[in-house]
Amino acid sequence: MILGKYLTSSNRKSFTVSSLVIWVSAFVMGVLASIPKILRLNISFGEVAIDSLIAFSFSLFVWYYNLFTLPRVLIGNITTRFFGLRLVKSLALGIIFMAILVIINQLFFSSYGFGSMILMYQFRGILINLTIYLFLYLLYQSYANQVIAVELERIKSDHLAAQFELLKQQINPHFLFNSLNTLKSMVDIGDEHASDFIVKLSNFYRASLDTKKLDVVSMEEELKLLDSFFFLLHARFEEGIHIDVKLTAGHKASFVPPFVLQLLVENAVKHNVIAIDLPLHIEIFSDEDYIVIRNNLQVKSLTEPSTNLGLQNVNQRYQHITGMPIIVNDSGKYFTVKLPVYENFSR
Repeated sequence: MILGKYLTSSNRKSFTVSSLVIWVSAFVMGVLASIPKILRLNISFGEVAIDSLIAFSFSLFVWYYNLFTLPRVLIGNITTRFFGLRLVKSLALGIIFMAILVIINQLFFSSYGFGSMILMYQFRGILINLTIYLFLYLLYQSYANQVIAVELERIKSDHLAAQFELLKQQINPHFLFNSLNTLKSMVDIGDEHASDFIVKLSNFYRASLDTKKLDVVSMEEELKLLDSFFFLLHARFEEGIHIDVKLTAGHKASFVPPFVLQLLVENAVKHNVIAIDLPLHIEIFSDEDYIVIRNNLQVKSLTEPSTNLGLQNVNQRYQHITGMPIIVNDSGKYFTVKLPVYENFSR
């Protein structure tokens, strides 16, 4: 499995192994490798010490050689296959290094046959090499999986942000067209609120630019945006639309993805009949760990089929941010969306 295609230079963290782990494991290898000789009652302490020192030195060599040849960051041409050229090189150099250690050992204990000595130590060296290589391989695999998981999460976040931005781009031109038509009508009849309408419209689109790159905004900021948005809707539909906001202080201090409330209100406006004698009532209130957006249903008889793109995107963004989905319910009388409360956020 090639890892590099999942990674960017901005998120490549250095792979390291603690020196304590290396030295302690090498010491343990030295002790374990000497157990067969320790069990021989006629062996001297010096022989055991030299035997342990050989295994300890060899283990250190294998550790640092493999760490030196292993890239500290994941790049495109690195593979996580266990068997490969790196393993072959490690075994070959290990055999050479072990032979050097055996020759040095012969200088101290020449009574042992060189042939039997080198066969025993080479077999032991290959086992130590494979053990350390496997352990390092598993550590690197774990590191690689963590880096990939972080990168995939970043890609998912970027993808959701791109989807949401596309959704806003689809909604805003349509809303701007209706708002400009409303403004023209207000100017034509000399409505005294026309200047306020222009200010609110300006505030709304300025907020669009300010929050377009944010994952979440405070509920207070979102409510200010909704206030500007509702002013524009009220100028258009007059007493045909009402919004009632009743949130607890704790929920007002929470965070939401930008434009979520506006999007859900726009969704209600899009799919329901709005008239002075058939007003659309939208409620935003607290319900335990959820913020509820509910509107009465008076569905348009002629309307374009809903793609649910907006609700799908909101749901995906909430699952990405909180790990929890939104709850959507159509009772026939009310359409309700429940948003999980998100409180843990630091800019």
